[in-house]
This record gives sequence, structure tokens and C-alpha cells, in this order.
Amino acid sequence: MNVWDTRKRARLMNKETRKKFIKRKQTEISAAEMVDAILSGDRTILSRAITLIESNAGRHKKTAEEILQSLLPRAGKSVRIGITGVPGAGKSTFIESFGLLLCNKGHRVAVLAVDPSSTVHGGSILGDKTRMEQLAKHPNAFIRPSPSGGTLGGVHRKTRETMIACEAAGYDVLLIETVGVGQSEVLVRGMVDFFMLLVLTGAGDELQGMKKGIMELADAVIVNKADGRNLELAKKTQREYKQILHFLQPATQGWTTPALTCSALFKQGIEEIWEMVLRYIEVTKASGLFQENRKMQAKEWLYALIKEELESAFFGDEKVKSLVPGIEKKVMDEEITVTKASGLLFDAFYDRLC
Repeated sequence: MNVWDTRKRARLMNKETRKKFIKRKQTEISAAEMVDAILSGDRTILSRAITLIESNAGRHKKTAEEILQSLLPRAGKSVRIGITGVPGAGKSTFIESFGLLLCNKGHRVAVLAVDPSSTVHGGSILGDKTRMEQLAKHPNAFIRPSPSGGTLGGVHRKTRETMIACEAAGYDVLLIETVGVGQSEVLVRGMVDFFMLLVLTGAGDELQGMKKGIMELADAVIVNKADGRNLELAKKTQREYKQILHFLQPATQGWTTPALTCSALFKQGIEEIWEMVLRYIEVTKASGLFQENRKMQAKEWLYALIKEELESAFFGDEKVKSLVPGIEKKVMDEEITVTKASGLLFDAFYDRLC
């Protein structure tokens, strides 16, 4: 029985039995069936596939790799947009307004919202689907809140694989939201085509707490909440950012980073932002930079995964795990140097390999 017969049969059952049936049957879906369902636009199976991709369980890894390899030829045709911003800049409201605009234009939009993880259970503690209620209900939208899994800056290590799955499912615009703190912006910059920074009014005060490096990553600076009494101040802030950007190295060769204003709440200026993104795509594709960036990102992804696998193998080694507590204590008590401690652990690791 294929997945479509399963779902038809499930609809005929009472609510409680149906839940148990679907849960049992989903575990029996093969990788090939999941691929077929994803390619046909089944959002439920897409979510399940992403759960497999994000899983750290060894039994899921082979299935996830098989799914991704099959989906890869159908991926890569979207516009990937990274969105970051200072706390209070209104990222969620902006993403919902921006996403709704694109969905209403006929685009299919996937939002990968990367949340801080709970220190207790490692799960997502922000409810992105409740923060973007209207967008979540749109048939052309798919929202996937992801726990950070403890990775640097809250960027989930499986976000790239999730992007492949969403693209293969037919989503032609991907919006990647960062937590907006630390170095997560650098990581997201390395996986998107266009990177925008959302800011609030009052550039002078805000820039005191903003790293220059983050400004240099942006392909556009968006001054949000440009409405009501705040409108004139937003325009003033826009002018200040234009002056600042004039002295910074552009994030993308051949592209002058603009500063724009918008009101995500009142959906003003959102259309102009999309037109600006389209101009950027046109410029970078014409110069060949668009595809070159994609190739370099794939290369960086390869080396990032190699480092991740090596780290996992090292700390997963039984001998290393048994030695770490004692060596940690000796380092903290200044009985041995950090260099000596590292050498002892690697010696143990290499001995196990030989």
C-alpha cells in the first residue's frame, strides 16, 4: 500500500484511531516513498523528512542521506534570503509581511526560523508558527522552527540540508531567520544569496552596540517600523545608514548596499524590498557571481561537515571520553599545560585507530 492509499484509509477512521494509524504507517514509509511525496508537495512528509535530517540518531542518518541524494537534482532553484536584525527590530513581523506578499504573488515560500534551544530539552522555545500566524495558514507557505542544537550562534547544523528538501518540494523563495546574536550571521551569510539586516531608528546609538563586521555582511539595510510618529525619524536613520555604508566595503562585488525603510506592520515598502532583491539577483547572475557564490558555499559546506564529523568521532571515542574528565581537572588545576592535555587525548585517539 503506498502513502496515498494510507492517507485515504486514515481519513475514514475515527480521530483517535487515525492518529495512531498515521503515526504507525509513517514509520513504514520508505525513503523512495518520502522522496515521491516531497516532490509532489506533501508538506506533512516534508516535515517528517526534515525531522529525519535533523535527527542525531545513527539509524536515521542513512535514510536522511538517501533522501537528500535523491532530492539534490531538484534543488538549487530558489532564491535564498538571510534575515537578521537587532532585538526588537521586528524580524518575525517583517518575515510574515514579506512572505505573505510573495505567496500572494504566486511564489512558494519556506521560512526556516532558527531558534535558541532550551537548555533543558534542546527543543525550540519560540513558537514561530504562532508569531507568524497568517503566513503559517497560507497554502503557499511552509514554516519550520528549528532548535539550534547548541551550534554556534543558534544556527542549526542541518539548515543546509533542510534547504535542499524545501527547494525540491517546490519552494522557490527561502527565508532564513537568524537569532540575531553572536556569530550566527556569518554562518547564515555563507548559505544564502542575499543577506539583509533589519534595524531600528536611531542609527547613532544603535551602532555603538553593533559590530562593523555585521554591517559589512549585509546586501541591504532595512529600517523597519517606519510609520506614524516614527516615520520622520526612520527617514533620518535611513540617511545616516546610507552615509555609513558609503565608507564600508560592499558585501557583494558589483552591488552597492542600499538602505531602505519599511513598515512591516502596515505592509508599507515591502514591495520595494522584493524589487530590490530581484535587481540584486539580476545583477549577480549577469556577472556570474551568483553561481560562483553557490559553488563556494558548497565547498565551505563540505569542509564544515568534515570538521563536524571529525569532532564527533573524536569526542565519541570511548577512550577519549574516559580520559577527558581527569585531563580537564589537571588543566584547571594547572598540573599540565593545555598543549600537553590536547596531545594526551589525541595520542589516545590515534592509538585506537591504529
